[in-house]
Amino acid sequence: MTPLYSKILQVLEQVNGVILGKEDEIREIMTVFLANGHVLLEDIPGVGKTTLAVAFSRAMQLDHRRVQFTPDVLPSDLTGFSVYRREEERFVYQPGSVFCNLLLADEINRTSPKTQSALLEVMEERKVTVDGVTREVPVPFLVIATQNPTGTAGTQYLPEAQLDRFMVSMSLGYPDYESELAMAKGIGPEEKYLQIRPVLTGEELLEAQREIYDIYMKDVVCAYLLRLVRATRSRPDIERGASPRATIALVKMAKASAWMSGRDYVTPGDIVRQFPYVAAHRIRLSASAQMEGKLKEQILQDIIKSTEIPEMGEKRR
Repeated sequence: MTPLYSKILQVLEQVNGVILGKEDEIREIMTVFLANGHVLLEDIPGVGKTTLAVAFSRAMQLDHRRVQFTPDVLPSDLTGFSVYRREEERFVYQPGSVFCNLLLADEINRTSPKTQSALLEVMEERKVTVDGVTREVPVPFLVIATQNPTGTAGTQYLPEAQLDRFMVSMSLGYPDYESELAMAKGIGPEEKYLQIRPVLTGEELLEAQREIYDIYMKDVVCAYLLRLVRATRSRPDIERGASPRATIALVKMAKASAWMSGRDYVTPGDIVRQFPYVAAHRIRLSASAQMEGKLKEQILQDIIKSTEIPEMGEKRR
């Protein structure tokens, strides 16, 4: 693999030293970054989401910002606004919070739909439009958004159009006993993320993202990926299946997963690994499935088990 591969592994090592016991989740988030996507975390407060974002930003030397979403946060807080300066006799644009490399949008489902929708253009297009002027945000631009579990006081459902903009959804969850014990013993006078050593630059991350597009995917593997996505649209226990955007996201994630595994080609295993992360937040269960207590994760695993895995044969063209 390229020299960038070893640097990505060093980033994982740095972040794992701060967020203990979450190696798989941290690897998945790094995979999303390589695929140039955004992450949605559904978690209770206090499991280290802010620390995670800061750790990634320091290890990759990215400018980061955090927005705590509350009902009074306005769209202009994100996109920016123009202020009239009397001494200059003109309006001057003041950039909003999205003008950074890594944005932590905390508790996004506590704010108003109007503010939530303000993120749509910047997440998809990496630009914002204010007063008729379109401005591009810095690159790379990555979003880690968190939402409280559905039903928590003061929350509301995210619009489906916004959910679809997140490449994957996942949960950090509580640490295991050994990790939490090590965390308790390691409390010191300063935050552990301050000890993180920068090992990657934003430009190198962009270069790694470009390498992802060169990962090879055989036609039979691509067809297998499509069968999985389309299967979510024909099951009676799924009211709304995954969109074509899910297909695109799964292709990118499968290629990034292969790159993270040190390969230059995609295997069915890469697709199986990423399919639940990509599809879970994009499907809606039927009313009967919800009444029966079925879980999205269970249904997606059933789809994987019932879909025939192709033979790989020759790995390269």
